[in-house]
Amino acid sequence: MDINFDYYKTFYFVGKYGGFTQAAKALHNNQPNITRIINNLEAELNCKLFLRSRKGVSLTPEGKKLYLHIESAYKQIKSGEAELEESASLNSGSISLAISEIALHGFMLPVLQEYRLTFPGIRIKILNHSTPEGLRALSRGDAELAIISSPTELPNNLKSTKVINFKEILIAGKLFSELKNKKLDIKGISTYPIITLGKNTASYNFLRDFFYANGTVFEPSVEAATTDQILPMVAHDIGLGFVPKNLAANVLASGDVFQVKVSEKIPERSICLVRDKSKPLSVAASALETLILKKGTSQ
Repeated sequence: MDINFDYYKTFYFVGKYGGFTQAAKALHNNQPNITRIINNLEAELNCKLFLRSRKGVSLTPEGKKLYLHIESAYKQIKSGEAELEESASLNSGSISLAISEIALHGFMLPVLQEYRLTFPGIRIKILNHSTPEGLRALSRGDAELAIISSPTELPNNLKSTKVINFKEILIAGKLFSELKNKKLDIKGISTYPIITLGKNTASYNFLRDFFYANGTVFEPSVEAATTDQILPMVAHDIGLGFVPKNLAANVLASGDVFQVKVSEKIPERSICLVRDKSKPLSVAASALETLILKKGTSQ
């Protein structure tokens, strides 16, 4: 059957109010039109839905069965409308984000703080991914936005917007104090144990390409799962580590580590906002995108 859904809406109101006149008022229609619609619906379903009398109408056994389904569907539709209205006003809703660790600590924490204060009713789910994993989560639809660090290669369906730039520095612990007054080139650095994030991360790929561009093979001694693991390992003299400058500020101030001067200029990296061009953003995600871009341009 391919029955006009407006017929079912009319049927619901006639059953709810127990009469054509009352239903016509509720639907801002006229009684003859309501009667015609019900007659058409009964004809298409090949059964009587209402018993007519001078007092009004009442549902037949078949009409009662149908009314239970239509009533449930109508309430679900109205509930969905209410949820959308709440979401549109940003009083409720949810958003799922893929955020790399460097992006989280280097940019997103104050952004998320402001977003939560502005829209406390929005639930936030954060997927802590490396850059490649974050892009895959975005492509799968597990996340609406990905905030990641460069470098990366994007499939055609994704759009990247640079938010801020940041610099990597090389740090070392007290065991390597002889390096405080020296400037090392890449070949010299490669003779020391190096701590880095694991393969298939943007940070690993960045350093691999940087070393290769300067004629040296990148062979780290330790691969860490997170940047937070690199900092204490450097402080405990397990090796030298490349980390974003802003993330190393506290440990540098403590005196547990120091910055090693590098002869070659280390290229800047970027924190980027990535979205799927083929999918519209929810109201909640769109508001966060606007805030991220605003915060990025202000730095």
